[in-house]
Amino acid sequence: MKDNIVSILKKENRALSVYEINDLLELNSSEDLQNLLKELDELEKELIVYHTNKDKYMLFDNSHLKTGRLIVNKKGFGFVDIEGSDDIYVASNNMNGAIHGDIVIAEITSKKGFDLEGRILKIVKRDLKNVVGTIIKDNNKLALKLDDDKLNINIILDSNSMKNVVEGHKVLVRLLDRTDNHNFKGEVIKVIGHINDPGVDILSIAAKHDINDEFSIEVMEEVDKLPSEVLENEYEGRTDLRDKMIFTIDGDDTKDIDDAISLDILDNGNYRLGVHIADVSYYVKEDTELDKEAYERGTSVYLADRVIPMLPHKLSNGICSLNPNVDRLALSCVMDIDSTGEVVSYDIFESVIKSNIQMTYKKVNKIFEENIVPDGYERYKDTLLKMKDLADILRKNKVEKGYIDFDLDESKIIVNETGEAIDITLRERGTGEKLIEDFMIAANETVARHIFYMDYPFIYRVHGEPNEEKITKFMHYISVLGYTITGKINKITPKAMQGILEQLKDAKEYSMMSKELLRSMQKAIYDTKNIGHFGLASNCYTHFTSPIRRYPDTTVHRLLHTYLFNKNLNKETIRHWEAKLPFVAEHSSLKERNSIECEREVDDMKKAEYMEKHIGEHFEGVISGVMSFGIFVELPNLIEGLVRVEDIKGDYYEYNEDTFSLVGKRNKRGFRLGDTIKVIVKAASKEKHTIDFIIDDK
Repeated sequence: MKDNIVSILKKENRALSVYEINDLLELNSSEDLQNLLKELDELEKELIVYHTNKDKYMLFDNSHLKTGRLIVNKKGFGFVDIEGSDDIYVASNNMNGAIHGDIVIAEITSKKGFDLEGRILKIVKRDLKNVVGTIIKDNNKLALKLDDDKLNINIILDSNSMKNVVEGHKVLVRLLDRTDNHNFKGEVIKVIGHINDPGVDILSIAAKHDINDEFSIEVMEEVDKLPSEVLENEYEGRTDLRDKMIFTIDGDDTKDIDDAISLDILDNGNYRLGVHIADVSYYVKEDTELDKEAYERGTSVYLADRVIPMLPHKLSNGICSLNPNVDRLALSCVMDIDSTGEVVSYDIFESVIKSNIQMTYKKVNKIFEENIVPDGYERYKDTLLKMKDLADILRKNKVEKGYIDFDLDESKIIVNETGEAIDITLRERGTGEKLIEDFMIAANETVARHIFYMDYPFIYRVHGEPNEEKITKFMHYISVLGYTITGKINKITPKAMQGILEQLKDAKEYSMMSKELLRSMQKAIYDTKNIGHFGLASNCYTHFTSPIRRYPDTTVHRLLHTYLFNKNLNKETIRHWEAKLPFVAEHSSLKERNSIECEREVDDMKKAEYMEKHIGEHFEGVISGVMSFGIFVELPNLIEGLVRVEDIKGDYYEYNEDTFSLVGKRNKRGFRLGDTIKVIVKAASKEKHTIDFIIDDK
């Protein structure tokens, strides 16, 4: 009945009473009416249907309401983050009891240009279960000071949970009873460490994002039973590739090695590319404690000077890591690729490999970019150069199809032995890094297409089309900066986005504009429905190549074992995966977002820590954002700080929302996006993750 209700509401495109819906469904009995009310209630809870104050029903998508996650600023106001649409600004007096992180229903109350303003009508879901804070002395009693100043709540700690707690401890607290919207009771469930202990700063942020740095006793007991090397009976049924030239290319410090590669040139001139991926699902069996823990974590998290792994080190750095000169179980995707970059044939199979050498990007790039062959790489030089030829062909093929390469810079945080940030540089992304990216994309596409055409339940990596309104807003944004895109964008396609970037590539504000275009696009997620990957211009894509650090990849391996190698295709198996995979996809997407937010917060904290040592120093940067309260300035190493409007001397400055600028009322001096500006570091706070600049007028 639900589908019929939705169809009627969609067709009528207006609010209907329950009796109008009843008549349109041609229901006759009081029992039918009761069932209809029950179905409407469920649709309302699922946020598909909105029940109006006038006791009528309409599709949620057709209403003036939006659902999203509330992001609160420490000043009290916030924004409702809505997937695929513009955020809604919410003033502090319109929160209706909602706190940072809540899933809420917001009503749009006004629209000024592209900016939306609204109020919170209802809290749909409150995920806040645990919080992190510092134990402080307050009136000679121990109390909790929350790390997250966006959380406008007060927590009274249970005294029984504080027996081993002292002033200065960072603690993880579980929320218990709520007395009202802003007052909770809580208990300390973990002492993370003392605030001055090395590494506790990062572990506190990880705990805040529900990222656990320890494995349970039950998990470790299972891990202890796993072998440290491949056993004799495990070679059976696998293709033996141990005599083949296979090697890995990774970063200098990489210890969890998922992927290895090989290459042959065929008699017909085609390339035979082998992508060999660690067979993690062979060791991580479904529904074991180890598998449940990997599912819960979803992904490994990379934080400045450490990795919080999805799998314990015995697997991630040991039996599952494709370390050199040891036998390892793998899943191989071997593709024959022609001179245009098309995969003309392929094979996916279980294998056993022995990597010849653990190469690094830095040394491989010496060959590609400087024609210098490092010691130990001599016998691999010719193969590497042929691989580069193939990577160039694959990339050209992708670009012709519409592949969008934003090529954004990333910062790299350098820390000392105690974890203190001592330098911030740009992360290198050379030819070797792009080569591995191209090869992994080819393998991911090949595996995804194979299962897609088999029409079995699967997990895809999808990326939807950008929202048209957000693209329109971006076009206005670049026009304010003085740029015009030639040609009409009648349809939002990867080629159209690619064309926009191509026309802007020589602009001095290119980096800033490409970031803004990226923000206007949807986030890539995991899903059981294949809608393609917009950013890669791929009609079918998955994640197959990183099973040590991503649970969806481990799941894809498990499905390959089930469908291809074990031929387990009975109805019960299909029903099992049809029921399970939607939860895997949704949970994995959530954990990915958590890890990204955690990584960003750690980066912000470490950047502020670094700048604490540079107060009073002079820098030159670019205005990366303009708000009514000030201007954001980004330095060449991507450190960003705020020049507060009250710190701009000599005039009263007003915000012009049409031109994204601050303009002096008398002197008409303007601060615009993209302007180069000299600044002095006024203040920085590791605790608050903030950096303040003032303008250097000298």
